[in-house]
Amino acid sequence: MGPHAAVLAFPTLDDLYAQHRPRALAIARRIVGDTDDAEDVVQDVFLRLSRQPPGLDGRATWTTWLHRVMVNSSINWLRSRRRRERLTHAPQEAVSPEAHVMGAQMQQHFHEALEEVNPQQRQVLYLREVRGLGSAEIARLLRIPEGTVKSALHRGRQRALTVMEERGQRP
Repeated sequence: MGPHAAVLAFPTLDDLYAQHRPRALAIARRIVGDTDDAEDVVQDVFLRLSRQPPGLDGRATWTTWLHRVMVNSSINWLRSRRRRERLTHAPQEAVSPEAHVMGAQMQQHFHEALEEVNPQQRQVLYLREVRGLGSAEIARLLRIPEGTVKSALHRGRQRALTVMEERGQRP
């Protein structure tokens, strides 16, 4: 490099954290619903970044990438919380062993079928069916039009049902 070459200064992780923490916290709080839990998600994301910085390939800006990581990490946090809650809570009413097996089996089939659904439809289905969010809230959270949410729900459900039927799994 010659004496006039510009030297690019990349921000440190501390700078990125200070600048983007409020936005990251707001994203996580909207999804997980609790400030303390959202803070845990943000801390986890930035801790992972400190261990392995992202290999941004220039297709997305830092803020776009961070938004996607926060949404996905928050959803994953909710999934793990639900698993923990299932382990710690006893069932409310007695369920026959057959009904329990059938319900668990159907849920497993549905989750397997979701793997065949495109990522946006899968994410929308999860937020609606598992998290219980409404279309308007999902649209705001994912920053997509509400009509896109409704379309993704419909197409995702249809695709999941088709996959289950193709596998001989009756919904």
